[in-house]
Amino acid sequence: MGGHLLSWLTFAPTVGALLLLFARVLMSAREETIRRLALALSLIPLGLCIPVLMRFDPTASGPQMVERAPWIRFFGFNVDYFVGVDGLSLWFVVLSALLVTISILASWRAIDQHVLEFHIFLLLLETGLIGVFVALDLFLFFIFWEVMLVPMYFLIGIWGYERRIYAAVKFIIYTMVGSALMLAAIISLYYLNGGTTFDILAITENARAGRLALAPQTERWLFWGFALAFLIKVPLFPFHTWLPDAHVEAPTAGSVILAGVLLKMGGYGLLRFNLPLFPHATEEFAGLLCALAILSIIYGALVSMVQPDLKKLIAYSSVSHMGFVVLGIMARTEMGMQGAIFQMLSHGISTGALFVIVGVLSERRHTRVIAEFGGLARPMPVFSALFGILALASVALPTLSGFVGEFLVLVGTYTSELAHARAYTVLAATAMIFSAAYMLWMLERVLFGEITHEENRHLPDVNRRERLTLIPMAVLVIVMGVLPNPILRRTDRAISEVKQAAHGAVLVQWESPGWRMPNPALSKGAARERMGLMRRR
Repeated sequence: MGGHLLSWLTFAPTVGALLLLFARVLMSAREETIRRLALALSLIPLGLCIPVLMRFDPTASGPQMVERAPWIRFFGFNVDYFVGVDGLSLWFVVLSALLVTISILASWRAIDQHVLEFHIFLLLLETGLIGVFVALDLFLFFIFWEVMLVPMYFLIGIWGYERRIYAAVKFIIYTMVGSALMLAAIISLYYLNGGTTFDILAITENARAGRLALAPQTERWLFWGFALAFLIKVPLFPFHTWLPDAHVEAPTAGSVILAGVLLKMGGYGLLRFNLPLFPHATEEFAGLLCALAILSIIYGALVSMVQPDLKKLIAYSSVSHMGFVVLGIMARTEMGMQGAIFQMLSHGISTGALFVIVGVLSERRHTRVIAEFGGLARPMPVFSALFGILALASVALPTLSGFVGEFLVLVGTYTSELAHARAYTVLAATAMIFSAAYMLWMLERVLFGEITHEENRHLPDVNRRERLTLIPMAVLVIVMGVLPNPILRRTDRAISEVKQAAHGAVLVQWESPGWRMPNPALSKGAARERMGLMRRR
């Protein structure tokens, strides 16, 4: 297992799904047995994350625990099974394994129809999620990207609420449009690189060294081919409209995975592909994407303030929080990109836990309307304490995880060389006030005040299973807020390499035949101006 650790981690959930099927077919396992077996099987990839973390060297360059073997060799394609993990992907692999286990616990009583199929789809989804983050071959990456769509489509469409079919179809259409654009860009990039390999590392190195010479217009088209797929997944305004519907109609497990992992694939893709492969297009469109990120931050916060449905409020808050991620990435400073990764991890845990909170309330009251609650702190004190901690983490209260990510993004944006960097920072910081407003107002209406509905007076507090689900998440947001260094230290080297790859590619372009940079100390602004003159000539 030591030499194939990532393969075991990636495909253990698929093996688990097959074991669940065999347990039903050969042993006629009951539903309670299926649940317990699924939980035990989900702990295997979570346990395998421990040796991955222990073997990961924060000071090493490039991917680690690499596995590579020839896979597809026909029609002129050279596709390898090529996986590895680096600082960009390490924590997202861990997050995926953790949230699948949390999702199974959160769905223990909520899912009472087609229990076997639900857990099979959830485990298959886990393979797709982990595969996306460990794939180092473009074609393999795309395969995993598509694999995870199918289980999520069925999770929403079968176990969702009243408008589940509409939400599932909308989700798949939006994502498939982005996937089609990305596939066209992948094939184009393959042939422009010589038609020899889909190796992400080799293509990135060629781009950095100037061996992948792309015409400006070609680079723009390829940039948007990848970027649109990732921006739809984030989702960034105006590509966000699928997300509230998917969240509201999905079962609790679907919402947890959507918020916790699927949205993070967009930010991960921008860091993995767009910045190092298309640095000039990134430079050109960074201002536009930052403006859209600010719109997402403000729009998501304002719309959250007027939501009567608790789940829809949290869904729109995700649009706002993920705007910070795009802003930090497009700032292209090490601090901004570190903040973006930390924000994604924090959001995945705190917002995933908030969706579990909503599921707990929905199971007891069969409603998510905020006006139907009030005064829950009296009958449900432990629940209210956990709810408060997780909501304040989402608000970015200091000493909680949300503060670290958003603070790093704001400082990284302020110190960047973006045009209007200070304006972006001020607007994003102002939107944080809106975030506090809607989240604290929601807490007041749900937890405090007089009990106006008799149904709320005798609601049971969280049981042992629900505490086992929520307490680890609450502890994590506190630990991440107080001790962020263990996470930041393991992402630092990868972020530096992304920045160096993008900066190195720009320098090669600037020093190409026809014009050489006369002064190594030349400012970036003057260098951009001279590069523009060179292109016009």
